[in-house]
Amino acid sequence: MALNIKPLADRVLIEPAPAETKTASGLIIPDNAKEKPQKGTVIAAGTGTKDEPITVKIGDTVLYGKYAGTELKLEGKDYLIMRESDILAII
Repeated sequence: MALNIKPLADRVLIEPAPAETKTASGLIIPDNAKEKPQKGTVIAAGTGTKDEPITVKIGDTVLYGKYAGTELKLEGKDYLIMRESDILAII
């Protein structure tokens, strides 16, 4: 996948995972009750800062804060761009 975007410094471009549509017991969750996803895949990453290089790689699945990052739409898909420090864990 070739996007024409390159995050700068310590920023990372993430494609959020789709929101859950069913609970573990099989109940269907309506659209207005769905939680924002807190998991996604790294699509692009900057080079890091002079003091701290980037630790995530393209293709990593990461967990991030519920309200972290800035939402943007590229080529019809939703993405988040955030600082690497907003990422909580690599899974």
